[in-house]
Amino acid sequence: MKTQSGRKIILIGGGHTHALVLHALKSAPIDAAITVVNPGSTAPYSGMLPGFVAGHYTRAELDIDLQRLTSQMGAQLVDGRAVGLDPEQRKVVLENGTRLDFDLASIDVGITSKMSDLPGFTAHAVPAKPLAGFASAWDMFRTGSGSKDIAIIGGGVAGAELAMAMAFALRDDPDPVSVRLLDSGQILSRNSKTAQTHIREELEKHGVEVIEEASVVEVTAAEVVLDGPDHRPANFVVGAAGATPHGWLRDTGLKLMDGFVEIDETLQTSTPGIFAVGDCAHMAWDPRPKAGVFAVRQAPVLTENLRRTLTGEPLQKFSPQADYLKLVSLGDKRAFGEKLGWGGAGHLMWRLKDKIDRDFMNQF
Repeated sequence: MKTQSGRKIILIGGGHTHALVLHALKSAPIDAAITVVNPGSTAPYSGMLPGFVAGHYTRAELDIDLQRLTSQMGAQLVDGRAVGLDPEQRKVVLENGTRLDFDLASIDVGITSKMSDLPGFTAHAVPAKPLAGFASAWDMFRTGSGSKDIAIIGGGVAGAELAMAMAFALRDDPDPVSVRLLDSGQILSRNSKTAQTHIREELEKHGVEVIEEASVVEVTAAEVVLDGPDHRPANFVVGAAGATPHGWLRDTGLKLMDGFVEIDETLQTSTPGIFAVGDCAHMAWDPRPKAGVFAVRQAPVLTENLRRTLTGEPLQKFSPQADYLKLVSLGDKRAFGEKLGWGGAGHLMWRLKDKIDRDFMNQF
């Protein structure tokens, strides 16, 4: 993209916010050369992942086509993984050693659920995030032959959704199937009592074994080993316990909170001209849980603030909503929905969730 200003903007990561920024800039370009750095030419949409695991969506329906999106608006896509950022020199460092210059940058690299400190995890398990690697691993496992013993470590909503989706996808498998959801405390402990009741009932319907107060001490090729003499057979182990920031962020010199990039109300980091959005960012003025709804709502503000930073205008402020509709896939084409203290489950909730997800993807 040729520009009059010669200014360079780098979007690090192809997360939901950056995809929406690119979409917005197609119809209202800004005077800067835009480069997107992402490992791969597509980015999976997290909202449809449980549906993909259950078999309701194809892999193509799950992926945002970043190559097409960047081509449509005259930006450049660099296939690579960022492993460093120098705020003073204004450079992004890629895994292959490439260093890219920028004037403005935004970080949208999401989180990881890799459990590096758990013995055997790296060799014998797969983190649920980043999504691309997990989706490919599940596709290969699901279509394979032989018994399928699944263990999901982490009993939050993400782990429960995956457990139900996997159980549903393998309900007619000719080989023996077991799905276990393990948590070091109580599953769904951060959710309301209403959500806990509904989702626990659904886990039971799908035949998912829930193991609570379970401390996993090792993962092997054939089992998960719990603290004490207990163990469970497992030939597909998924890490879904919590949200872990990417390690390279620690060395950027940006202000962090528990490893997440701290941002102010303008979505700007501690270094002017460098923004962060989505799950990798911590909204210091109004901390919120990691949820895709905030990433989506940040997109118009980030788009406008990139524009305003170039022109020297005052930046807009982002105000996260107090409450939002929480939708949980229940394996089959049913979902649980909750907002403002009300909760219910059924096919209508799934149809609403499906419409929201498809409308989001249809933008691209």
